[in-house]
Amino acid sequence: GDSYTVATGIEEKDSWPSQLAQKLTASGLEIHLVGTLGQRGWTSQQTIDGKLSLLKGFKPDFVTLLIGVNDWLKDGVSSKVFTLRIKDLIEGIQKVLSKPNKLLVLTIPDFSCSPQKSKWGYGKSAVNGISRLNKILKTEADFRGLLLVDIYPLSQKLCSQVGMFSGDGVHPSALQYSKWIDLIFPYSLDILKSKSTGLKK
Repeated sequence: GDSYTVATGIEEKDSWPSQLAQKLTASGLEIHLVGTLGQRGWTSQQTIDGKLSLLKGFKPDFVTLLIGVNDWLKDGVSSKVFTLRIKDLIEGIQKVLSKPNKLLVLTIPDFSCSPQKSKWGYGKSAVNGISRLNKILKTEADFRGLLLVDIYPLSQKLCSQVGMFSGDGVHPSALQYSKWIDLIFPYSLDILKSKSTGLKK
């Protein structure tokens, strides 16, 4: 992941991966968060280059993937290039997993409606750009039979609510992440309780 994954602006224990692990544990599953391989400001290509090799060392049973905002924000990436990057990233993660369907993909949230949106100067172009990349994420996940959680509409809905952003006015607060977890949790539970080893064709 990127800055959304590594709890930018809040404590690590309040990141969405940490909150998800806590909720799964509370549900009765034996869960250990063995690593949070996010890096603030990173693109999907940087994640491929810098994190995939580290993932092998963790030998995970379950992986979540939330990446892409910096591909648009920093690279202005084309649909073709982003598609190739996501294919490489997903396939790289699946090679590490003993069961390739134990990967949960998330869409990119909308930062353009945050309190500091004027600082970034994007507005509608960000909505269009992120929506374009999210469509690719959905297509690639569906092609492989992977579950995908669409947090994009939820992030837009939460923008106008009090207490949803960290002190930087851009990244989500612990409270907003808890709302994400309400959506992510049942998908994670389905994956972790599934005995399937293959993927939908």
